[in-house]
Amino acid sequence: MGSIPAVAATVNELRRAQRADGPATVLAIGTANPANCVTQAEYADFYCRVTNSEHVTGFKDKLDALCVSASGCEKRFFHHTEETINAHPEFVDRAKRSLDARLEIAAKAVPELAATAAARAIDKWGRPATDITHLIVTTNAGAHAPGADVRLVSLLGLRPTVRRTMIHLNGCSAGAAALRLAKDLAENNRDARVLVACVELTVLTFRGPDCPHTVTCQGLFGDGAGAVIVGADAMHPVEHPMFEMISVSQTLIPGTEHVITMQLTEHGLDGDIAAKELVPLAAAKVEQCLSDALAPLGLDSVEWNDLFWAVHPGSPLILDHIERALRLKQGKLVASRKVLREYGNMLGSTLIFVLDEQRRRMDEEGDGTEWGVMMGFGPGFTIETMVLHAPECQKKN
Repeated sequence: MGSIPAVAATVNELRRAQRADGPATVLAIGTANPANCVTQAEYADFYCRVTNSEHVTGFKDKLDALCVSASGCEKRFFHHTEETINAHPEFVDRAKRSLDARLEIAAKAVPELAATAAARAIDKWGRPATDITHLIVTTNAGAHAPGADVRLVSLLGLRPTVRRTMIHLNGCSAGAAALRLAKDLAENNRDARVLVACVELTVLTFRGPDCPHTVTCQGLFGDGAGAVIVGADAMHPVEHPMFEMISVSQTLIPGTEHVITMQLTEHGLDGDIAAKELVPLAAAKVEQCLSDALAPLGLDSVEWNDLFWAVHPGSPLILDHIERALRLKQGKLVASRKVLREYGNMLGSTLIFVLDEQRRRMDEEGDGTEWGVMMGFGPGFTIETMVLHAPECQKKN
């Protein structure tokens, strides 16, 4: 019995030694898109041509109006091309099964696009890929084991001992969820360097105009991959922390399971978005989520306009409603709007693009704002919130 306190003390000391000293930080960001780019002005013609739906009364005009006037986008990128759709007529005919063919395309394309974004992040990071200790891969386009994480280990030359985690079907909140997990891993494993790779392909959702929500999906979503390297206790002068990840929270709004739904079916990835409920719901709940996240940090009296913002741009309407709900000045959500304009909604990877754009803007034209918030929205209905601190802004001040 006399040895128990000594053993307990040793275990506690070991546990403390296993943890990082400082907070998790964003050390590098990389993004990538497929080569196929379609402008919003061209998309309705492209879509109706490849789906043979020119004859559907009013559909092309409705899709064109969404693409050009209401989507907030100018162009989007896609892995699939006209040749891809022509080679797979089952993608536009709901009477035919198409899941296997879609997943076969995604199994190859998902890790390749993720590897492009990750390689860019690693290059900016400045350390070798073999220094990555943890890998988190998230996608809504895949259902294989071994999955994209295993293929990514090979493509990037990561160590076989890298600790891998796959996240599927988290919708637009996937990037935020992966970064939340990366923060915990980095802070609870000394010297950990966590690579987050979030990649989305719409080849799983491409279909003919046979569902009520087809217009929304076909007019707004695109393909892309974002990668982030997260770690604590930066190794200077090689590593340069961009954002400190101060706190995270996830809020599930009761009774909203129907607002965003996703499921793999024999026809691909299906689901629904109750946009009329989703938009005001996000705006109504966002202020309380922010207050709950900031109050424990002693920032409960902060003015919303004194923060920088990295918000998932689900649609222009969501951004408009959040702006009004928080009484934000014009330009506070400019990073979100720019990413939406140039790439569309790339589901979970979009938030990583926004974070990268916010970092770029702060580097080039920053106003010295130290504290900020990153927010993602997904099925559930779920709101992910992360409080960020920009250490370089603190030094300048």
